[in-house]
Amino acid sequence: MIKQFLGRLPKKPSKSGDKDPIGRSSPSVSHPPLGPRAGDRAANLSIYPPVISSSGLSYGSGMHVGNANTRAHVNGDSATSAFLSLPSFKDVPNTEKQSLFIKKLNLCCIQFDFTDPTKNIKEKEIKRQTLVELVDYIASATGKFSEASMQEITKMVSANLFRTLSTPLRENKVDVFDLDEEEPVMDPSWPHLQIVYELFLRFIQSQETDAKFAKRYIDHSFVLRLLDLFDSEDPREREYLKMILHRVYGKFMVHRPHIRKAINNIFYQFIYETEKHNGIAEILEILGSIINGFALPLKEEHKLFLVRALIPLHKPKCIAMYHQQLSYCITQFVEKDCKLADTVIRGLLKYWPITNSSKEVLFLGELEEILEATQPAEFQKCMVPLFRQIARCLNSSHFQVAERALFLWNNDHIESLIKQNSRVILPIIFPALEKNTSRHWNQAVQSLTLNVRKLFSDHDPGLFTECLGKYEEEKVKEEEVKLKQEATWKRLEEIKSTKATSGAAVLASRPRPLSRQSSAV
Repeated sequence: MIKQFLGRLPKKPSKSGDKDPIGRSSPSVSHPPLGPRAGDRAANLSIYPPVISSSGLSYGSGMHVGNANTRAHVNGDSATSAFLSLPSFKDVPNTEKQSLFIKKLNLCCIQFDFTDPTKNIKEKEIKRQTLVELVDYIASATGKFSEASMQEITKMVSANLFRTLSTPLRENKVDVFDLDEEEPVMDPSWPHLQIVYELFLRFIQSQETDAKFAKRYIDHSFVLRLLDLFDSEDPREREYLKMILHRVYGKFMVHRPHIRKAINNIFYQFIYETEKHNGIAEILEILGSIINGFALPLKEEHKLFLVRALIPLHKPKCIAMYHQQLSYCITQFVEKDCKLADTVIRGLLKYWPITNSSKEVLFLGELEEILEATQPAEFQKCMVPLFRQIARCLNSSHFQVAERALFLWNNDHIESLIKQNSRVILPIIFPALEKNTSRHWNQAVQSLTLNVRKLFSDHDPGLFTECLGKYEEEKVKEEEVKLKQEATWKRLEEIKSTKATSGAAVLASRPRPLSRQSSAV
């Protein structure tokens, strides 16, 4: 009873001035609610978790969470530990704020089982409010964080974030791995994880975080475990990880080669082993910004990354999940070094889909972006294999593939490249154009083909007439060969019927099929 009475007595005010040991003035952590219904929102702060908006976290002030001791189940185990609620920062002298900050960080290392919402309700709310207070404290810091603070922050972040990711049951077939058709899995512990991510993001962004000392705690191992979290099923978590990793890459130069190497390994495993990873799009989005900042001339390491990791990312069937970000990264390389255009285009042709029409449409769209950044000298190196593939696309029975290939002529730069090399390109694609005008089932494809045909005819009438003559000759030769084959088979049938009546055995071998004339062009 005496101890309880003494505990209620006001503490002696500090004589050390207005700042705490990390140089902060005594913060007023309350945020005035905004809007006409501010009073209702303030009253419900203890019920609803903080929400991310364009301006960051929206939450109430750090609230005094009571003085009763509670006991919590940690990670669902039967073991319990004392869960003490701590006073608010505004209720202690400045000299004790640093100590209280570390105590609150240690308190938030305790984890709870969120799969059962009825467990530890009070303890979960105390932890949530404590995390909110910590975010406020870090955001309003006016002095450099001490090494002890940095160590405890990374310890708390590690305890909460680095965990075994839950994976829903899926069939083993890659075909069914399509996140666009599946509902994303939301982590039940997100009300706490969200604030931990926000706290760490504020810590990394803060001008008071000295990278020279922080790198001792945010080390290679920490960054590697952070990258592992990109495979999380929860898209909200991946979005936070994207922002954090981007800022870690910018702030800690010592980690840059290590991060690039780790990303390489993630891509290799995805391409050649699993073809399953939830965070490829987010990682590529970070890489797009990194590639944009590469100095010229490009290092050999970066060119190898393009050839060994980025180009092979066109291989997986689930490319639609990340193609937009991949295409941006590839185009960035070509814009920085035009000599890479030939390498990129030939790499694209290597992984060109044969039976997947939707994937083929994506490739054609990316090809247009690459060609737009391609110079004439590089274009000439790859134009023959490139337009053989485009000719096959023009004759595709899938109208979207044929239509997308014909749209290439709507781009002024690509049209100019084609006209400069029409004597090589037109003989390759002329048979495909002629077949489309007379045989393609889709009217829009026929109309677009006629427009492209007219462009060539107007640009070089002599060449067009020459190609038309050769095409007609080839058609005549095809008809002659076809007639000869029919006559041969007819003779064989007659011989077979004659021998059959006499009882002699006849072995008739089918003649070799006619080779495609277009392939010889």
